[in-house]
Amino acid sequence: MSVRLYLVRHAESTWNAEGRVQGQADPPLSEQGLAQAARLAERFRGEPIDALYSSPLERARQTADRIAEATALVTRIDDRLKEHDVGLFTGLVWREIVEQFPEFSQAWMERAMDMPGGEKQAAFHMRATGVMQDIVARHPGGRIVVVSHGGILGRYLAHLLGLTPEQPPPFHFDNASVSVVEVGDPLPTPRYARVHRLNDVSHLIALSDNGRRSTGGAGEGDR
Repeated sequence: MSVRLYLVRHAESTWNAEGRVQGQADPPLSEQGLAQAARLAERFRGEPIDALYSSPLERARQTADRIAEATALVTRIDDRLKEHDVGLFTGLVWREIVEQFPEFSQAWMERAMDMPGGEKQAAFHMRATGVMQDIVARHPGGRIVVVSHGGILGRYLAHLLGLTPEQPPPFHFDNASVSVVEVGDPLPTPRYARVHRLNDVSHLIALSDNGRRSTGGAGEGDR
């Protein structure tokens, strides 16, 4: 019995707007992010959703709260949906990472690596795939919204498609985007996985942001 997952990246945070790597830091949504979350909630109004899960980090919880209001669901918080802990990169903009960690920053773009002082890649992979498998197993035949972060969503989707953990996930997730996947039996691995939508932001078209789009969170660490 398949499960349909709506994988939602949180709306824009204040650090996204500044181009800062967030990891497990906890900045709130920006004004733009609050507007995005409202549009996102309208996207789900009237949808037959069975459960809503969220990362405990404020930017995700604020986003999930708006969806909860529109769907009359209770948000289920799971600590494992937190973003990758990026250690010493936390709070830095990309220019500062290149200046402080020049060799590492170049290699980081080419392959998944353990970040200085951060969560090990192997542990992050196990956490990201484990929490999603648990959610799927709880809701056979369900339609589930999961509000999380670019790193978590990318790592899980890469797992579904059979990509190795050593490869940086080749996906981009805009703030307040929705990706829709359908998965079969979750254990030990999905019997099948179908991607119906990837990085859908059509619900944000009406927002005027003067051409600005958040580039954070294309990969791990919610950049």
